[in-house]
Amino acid sequence: MSGPVEHAEGTGRAASEGGAGRPPSRRPVVAGLMLAMALAAMDSTIISTAVPQIVGDLGGFSVFSWLFSGYLLAVTVTLPVYGKLADTYGRKPVLVGGIAIFLVGSLLCAGAWDMASLIAFRVLQGLGGGAIQGTVQTVAADLYGLKERGRIQAALSSVWAASSVAGPLGGGLLAEYADWRWIFLINLPIGLLAVLLISRHLRESVARYQQDRHRVDWPGALGLFLSGGMLIVALVDGGSARLWLLAGSAVFGALTVWIERRAAEPIIPGWVWRRRVIVAVNLALGALGVIIIAPTVFLPTYAQAVLGLGPVEAGFVLSAMTLSWPISAAFSNRAYLRIGFRDTAAIGMAAATAVLVALVMLPYAGPAWQPALVMLLLGGALGFFQLPLIVGVQSTVPWRERATATSSVLFCRQVGQSVGAAVFGAVANATLADRLPGGAPETVSAALNAHPTDLLRHAIAAAVTHVYVGAALAAALALVILLTVTPRRFPVLADAKGATE
Repeated sequence: MSGPVEHAEGTGRAASEGGAGRPPSRRPVVAGLMLAMALAAMDSTIISTAVPQIVGDLGGFSVFSWLFSGYLLAVTVTLPVYGKLADTYGRKPVLVGGIAIFLVGSLLCAGAWDMASLIAFRVLQGLGGGAIQGTVQTVAADLYGLKERGRIQAALSSVWAASSVAGPLGGGLLAEYADWRWIFLINLPIGLLAVLLISRHLRESVARYQQDRHRVDWPGALGLFLSGGMLIVALVDGGSARLWLLAGSAVFGALTVWIERRAAEPIIPGWVWRRRVIVAVNLALGALGVIIIAPTVFLPTYAQAVLGLGPVEAGFVLSAMTLSWPISAAFSNRAYLRIGFRDTAAIGMAAATAVLVALVMLPYAGPAWQPALVMLLLGGALGFFQLPLIVGVQSTVPWRERATATSSVLFCRQVGQSVGAAVFGAVANATLADRLPGGAPETVSAALNAHPTDLLRHAIAAAVTHVYVGAALAAALALVILLTVTPRRFPVLADAKGATE
């Protein structure tokens, strides 16, 4: 077989493990990783169906969106920091510490006394979730060689898929038949089991990688937190302060660059921005973040208001994407081992572009199976796109740089989601304002809670169509990045044993 993998000497299981055979500690560690990933994945969806009960108990309807935005903010701005910490001190303390922070946040959320306290504790959860999201995928890459790495990453993707379906259902059941506070308490046994498995079975030898290490650049971490936080707040829910937040983000961003250029061990090292593969993948995954916001945020409203589906049926239309995503990701392993990471990802994004264009062309108020089928195809295309790029980046760096590289990719995808939410929200609101008399979001919400008129249904359909046109353009941009900026062959390194034994 010819292809880019032939240039990586020592790839495969033996090289990644330091010898033949399967170490007995690997399966329990993977189980712990999947449980930890389930925490972060399910927590982003399980709360959605319990919002009415939470608001009814605590009040604060005007700010409840920060239950999601605050968590997203904390996860995004901490990803690069945790990546650097994992490369400096090892994956195990960062992952176990992140799970512990997440569980403390969950316990406090269950005891929240008003909406402000619940939002604050959700931010604390996000501080732990940032450690979980980046470090889990890094440990998986440490444990498996190149030929098996796609399989384990696909398994982790399946956790996200299952959580996207089970989360809303579980949240609704707990809110209706128990109490919404159990949504957070249920995290405790899952997280404790994950900590037990990872603590007992994940072994690292980090000391030999720390000989030339300097102290962590905490001023740079603070600057990154402030600049990234202001940017995301401005994009997600800036309101009248958006310009001030963007200006503050620019100022702190410039200050962070100045600090990082002078730091001995910067949080985001200069090589992240100098290596063509990482820069290109960061840009492509940023575009992916923009793309996935379109179905996640706008499809349920379209399904309910235009197609007349109930909340549960609308959720299943969206879940079709998450069901096909991990399946195609698992099959992408065979493709990128033969034709390379870039070409496999390009096939996936070309298919995604075509699917999004097809979605724009769906007839008004057609049968529900049509958008469900399109979502199924879109998930398959995006799974074929994302996984090869993540595995490809992880395979181009040594152990001591892998967490930083992985976190930079995930950080760009998260920022892309924030940008997509802001841009597509503005597009949808502008369309509604143009087509409806007094088309403010409050007017639309009130009409949806009653019975949407034919005029409103057409306006929402037009708004969602414009959003998907934007998503198709983002997909085309990602494809251009792959074909023009991304090298056809990734400089894959030999899979050394690394620090995980």
